[in-house]
Amino acid sequence: MKTVIQRVSHASVTVNEKIVAEIQKGLLILVGIEDADAQEDINWLTSKIVNLRIFGDENHVMNLSVQDIAGDIIVISQFTLQASTKKGNRPSYLKASKAEIAIPLYERFVQELENQLGKKVQTGIFAADMKVSLLNDGPVTIVIDSKNKE
Repeated sequence: MKTVIQRVSHASVTVNEKIVAEIQKGLLILVGIEDADAQEDINWLTSKIVNLRIFGDENHVMNLSVQDIAGDIIVISQFTLQASTKKGNRPSYLKASKAEIAIPLYERFVQELENQLGKKVQTGIFAADMKVSLLNDGPVTIVIDSKNKE
């Protein structure tokens, strides 16, 4: 499971010219799922994300988590995070899970974030043509891959 985590001052997701998710201060998370992903990946990633200290404290030092600041989260499924660019110039998405595998994992990922955060997590719409708008705060962008726990 690959994630791109962006600290945002504001973010929203629009589908068919209608806003389906919107937050103020918090995290916008893009998640790419592959067939090898399992509950272990979800547990490790969600714990890491909720506790990731990337928000400024009273001294403007990145020392607070999204939970510490009572921030919000939007999660967006993004199969292109599983792209392989090894050969040629056209990315291959063979590693990206098909919907029947990805949707249940995506839903469990969101549910586990909600459980750990203690509040509702907003989402895009799986497989929709989404327009994502965000104001990256910092900018702070972190990439975490559950298969590469560094």
